[in-house]
Amino acid sequence: MDSNLLKQMYETALTIRRFEEAAIEQYRQGNIYGYLHPYLGEEAIATGAIAAIKLDDYIVSTHRGHGHAIAKGHDVRLMMAELLGKETGYCKGRGGSMHVANLKQYNLGANGIVGGGIPLATGAGMAIKQKKTGQVVLCFFGDGAVNNGVFHESVNLAAIYHLPVVFIIENNHYAASTPVENMNLLKDLSAHAAGYGIPGLSVDGNDAVKVYNGVIEPIARARGGLGPSLIECKTYRHRGHHVNDPGAYMPQDILAEWKARDPLIILRNHLNDEKVEQAEVDSISAKVDSLIAEAVKFAVESPEPSADEFLKEIITL
Repeated sequence: MDSNLLKQMYETALTIRRFEEAAIEQYRQGNIYGYLHPYLGEEAIATGAIAAIKLDDYIVSTHRGHGHAIAKGHDVRLMMAELLGKETGYCKGRGGSMHVANLKQYNLGANGIVGGGIPLATGAGMAIKQKKTGQVVLCFFGDGAVNNGVFHESVNLAAIYHLPVVFIIENNHYAASTPVENMNLLKDLSAHAAGYGIPGLSVDGNDAVKVYNGVIEPIARARGGLGPSLIECKTYRHRGHHVNDPGAYMPQDILAEWKARDPLIILRNHLNDEKVEQAEVDSISAKVDSLIAEAVKFAVESPEPSADEFLKEIITL
């Protein structure tokens, strides 16, 4: 892989990691309300998949969606402000952690409903086909959503109409606290693709390079009018379902094995293989640390939403 792309991917993954760590700290300080679902341990999926699409291609996210937005190029200052419910956030503080959206950057939004984004992605694929714009949609969702009826309905619809959607299962092995093997007999969730006559592929979701290489052909297929594909990215989150979930149900030996294959460790190994100097890696780290510190400062100092403006928007609607 080109070393410049590899460095860009490392910066993206590290930005996601540092953003999530800063968000957890802000949550602990009482600056973030509601739930917070970190993407820790899953950074390679958003990083690798989104690096393979064009700027005007769409993404549809999940309740664990900060990583997707950051990989799509969203400003981490506005992201953090949105999480803190501030007026300067992407949705003026109205959406918060689980509902970040930005149509200007072709992000159709995160969704607090399990599998809720899947039909939205399918609908966007239909619109693209009708308008003949040549775009594609990356639709991210968790392993738990695969057992939701809307997954099967949407994939079937996308298949029969040859819609330009790449469905990406982020299999982190748990739907909240329920192990994936307790809900599926399939070893590879991508095997569901056979039931709809479309390609299916399972890849190492901790290796951004393998994710990137895995989605290249499905994206080309979608863009060429040949229809959707189903990609399963196998990963493992580093903690419980949300910040207040201690994750006691996660076997510590298995968690340790996955952490030994941390997405950032794997990316650094790829950088080493490409003979990227340590000084360059350190420079990326310093840049990211500065960026996240600035994002936190911006968000904390941003104004709270105006009640008058909020009421005005409701009246306008």
